[in-house]
Amino acid sequence: MRAGEMTEVDDQVVDEVPVALVYNGISHAVMMATPADLEDFALGFSLSEEIIAGPGQCYGIDVERTAGGIAVQIEIAAGAFMALKERRRSLTGRTGCGLCGVDSLDQVCRTLPTLAKAAGFHVDGVRRALRAIGAEQKLTKLTGAAHAAAWCGMDGTLHIVREDVGRHNALDKVIGAMARARVAPGTGFLLITSRVSFEMAQKAAVAGVPALVGMSAPTLAAVELADKAGMTLLAFARGNDFVCYTHADRLGLDGVPGSAGNERQ
Repeated sequence: MRAGEMTEVDDQVVDEVPVALVYNGISHAVMMATPADLEDFALGFSLSEEIIAGPGQCYGIDVERTAGGIAVQIEIAAGAFMALKERRRSLTGRTGCGLCGVDSLDQVCRTLPTLAKAAGFHVDGVRRALRAIGAEQKLTKLTGAAHAAAWCGMDGTLHIVREDVGRHNALDKVIGAMARARVAPGTGFLLITSRVSFEMAQKAAVAGVPALVGMSAPTLAAVELADKAGMTLLAFARGNDFVCYTHADRLGLDGVPGSAGNERQ
């Protein structure tokens, strides 16, 4: 129905399938995801959820399509697999706001690295990335139903962009692609088109990225996590505008207060 009249049109709908992450033959999680860049997704999830300590503990990833969905077979080091079995849980994948990979409250707030100040992080790079991200959201343009995440150089160049029906999945795909490309996480920042939740901030911090830019709103838990980890967190980033919630002094702007707080630009 358009302009009050019935119209028949062809439409593109985003794909969403069950993706099982299987570690050393044992199914660990089933996530609803867009079936693209699944090797990146599997490695990124393994790293951001600290199933493995580094990409060297992942020995192989095979994607197998089945009648019911997709099984991603991930071979990891024996020590990492033993630790995984200790925390094994049953998780039904979803694109909502559940915490990935935990089955008890004491696993929610993990010990995070203290992030060093990112050399060269500046508002000009943020604005350049914001201007560029729209052209890279091909799945979003077709369906209107995907989230995007991007790894950006400090100058705002988009080096890695991934999309998925789930915002967590899109970020994990970028983290995995960064690891496969052997990117040094301190040399750039992450841009996400979604809101900045606790888990999104946690994944970025675990990946060692010193700055996270979200195009939608943050949560209080995400702001507190970023502040504690030393990560610069920007949100409501659109066009030339954004709000800096933590470590505004690391944006490289004259006259910006050194203490954490809300700094609107």
